[in-house]
Amino acid sequence: MATSDRIDVKKTYKLYINGEFVRSESGRSYELKNKTGKFIANPAQGSRKDLRDAVTAARAAHSGWANATAYNRGQVLYRVAEVLEQRKNELITAYTLETGSTQSVAQKNVLAGIDYWVWAAGWSDKIATVLGSTNPVAGPFYNFTAPESLGVVANFPIISGGFLALSATIASTIVTGNTSIVVANEKSPLIAITLAEILATSDVPNGVVNILTGKDSELQPWVASHMEIDGVEASGLNKKSLGELKIAGAQNFKRIAYFKNSTDYKEIERLSAFIEYKTVWHTVGY
Repeated sequence: MATSDRIDVKKTYKLYINGEFVRSESGRSYELKNKTGKFIANPAQGSRKDLRDAVTAARAAHSGWANATAYNRGQVLYRVAEVLEQRKNELITAYTLETGSTQSVAQKNVLAGIDYWVWAAGWSDKIATVLGSTNPVAGPFYNFTAPESLGVVANFPIISGGFLALSATIASTIVTGNTSIVVANEKSPLIAITLAEILATSDVPNGVVNILTGKDSELQPWVASHMEIDGVEASGLNKKSLGELKIAGAQNFKRIAYFKNSTDYKEIERLSAFIEYKTVWHTVGY
């Protein structure tokens, strides 16, 4: 057969749940095309059941991840950066294929995303010092406040931010001990599921990061109403979806954070968006 007659083998991507690549329980997938209308791949079309499985995995992983030392979490995030550095060409290829950007633009965005993982790793054992405090009180007590993780967080990355925005929303969520469920934008999921294949070879514990693909209109309502999702990073949602999320999320007092597009995403507000504060009183010994 002549080379020109060959039909490319297009990839059918799977969901990334609890450290495993699984097909959607519905068996569905959808066509992903680039801006010129050229077919790229078949991402899995996640369902409500797939979201529930991801939440179950994230909830089960939360205790172990939150109770790991800050130093250990920093090591894991830095290990992710090491693996990404070795496989950055895969991400650059996915970025150019999906967005139609030039190689130089893709490379700049991907390298900035890798650097963000290093930046977040460096914050792991400093967050408690910066955001915690020792409080003056009247009486023979020590009174101090320490940050703790919120729990399970759903992430909707800013689509225009590419790999950098994706890295920022995941790394800033998990560095403080939360677990993450990433809902990739249906029109631009390739970078997210490429990242999933790289995370699978890193030291991130199963269930800490879960990545779903599918139709936004199908997954967003269930994220909003799911009682076991504690917070949502909604930067990638439009105003209508954000409003619906706030209404449905009120049922369990979901914490909702929204950040605008940024040049580097390195804001302390991202790191503190999904933490709670525990204040402890302790008697002074004499």
